[in-house]
Amino acid sequence: MTNEQLLAASAVNSWKLTIGRIDQGLAALSDEKLQTPVAPGKNRLFYLLGHLAAVHDRLITMLSIGERLHSELDEPFVTNPDKGGSDPVTAINLRAAWSEINSKLTAAFEKFTPAEWLQKHTAVSDEDFAKDPSRNRLAVVLSRTNHASFHTGQIVLTR
Repeated sequence: MTNEQLLAASAVNSWKLTIGRIDQGLAALSDEKLQTPVAPGKNRLFYLLGHLAAVHDRLITMLSIGERLHSELDEPFVTNPDKGGSDPVTAINLRAAWSEINSKLTAAFEKFTPAEWLQKHTAVSDEDFAKDPSRNRLAVVLSRTNHASFHTGQIVLTR
């Protein structure tokens, strides 16, 4: 395995480890427990799951993998704060969307070549990418992996 392949494999492994930890944490939670806020006055676990699903769904187009699967999650989980009222989707449907989105992303990540990892993403202009080629797919996935890890810590706090 080349150094470039090792770097790409390390990014994919980190992603899979983080997503696996969230999956494991969610599996241990009932749908009712998802209504628990991470702290008094803070987001509920349900909202965090929807937020992560929506943010990860955005990666599909940002990384030129394909069309988004669940853009309907943006308004309730990215655009608006957690209101704690009526949820726009059921827990079972939100869990299914989470799994579907991350399965698609992981499958694509496992197929990226080292050169594909270093390609620009759609949220950066050609001009800006020419100035700073570190604004690539790999950087975005590392950032989103860190974002998911942060929220994993919040999930753990509710136990």
